Parts: sequence; C-alpha cells; structure tokens
Amino acid sequence: MSASTIRKAKKLVESGGVEKVGDDLYQIKSSSDPEKSYFVTSDSCECPGFKNFYKFHHGKGLKANCSHLEAIRIFKEQN
Repeated sequence: MSASTIRKAKKLVESGGVEKVGDDLYQIKSSSDPEKSYFVTSDSCECPGFKNFYKFHHGKGLKANCSHLEAIRIFKEQN
C-alpha cells in the first residue's frame, strides 16, 4: 500500500471523517470532495479507487484497498 494512501487514511480518522453507522458499516468522507462520503465495510468500499483497483492491478495478486478501508483499520485500532 502506498504511503499516500496511509497518509490520507490517517487524515480522515484525525479529522473525524469516519463514522460507525452499523455493525460492520462506516460512513467515511471523501478525501478529495468534502461534499461526498462513502459507505464502507471492512472489505469493500463504493469509492472509485476501490472499484477500479482490479482494473489497474489486475493479475498481481493484490487485495483491493483504498484510503477509506485503511481509515477503518486505523479507526478500529484507536477505538
């Protein structure tokens, strides 16, 4: 995972951009558009970066990730 993704995730958590709305459901603000937010579970996100992950990393054996999924991981560690 890139350092940029981790930086964005930390910023989302620190700015209060992560809100738990269900057992495994979070609403997380977009890091690029303050008007948008995404619903995220521990293994999926509706953001374009997550949706396009496999298109850009096809065949490399990587599991899809984005700053929103990483923000959940950081949020859970802190709470």
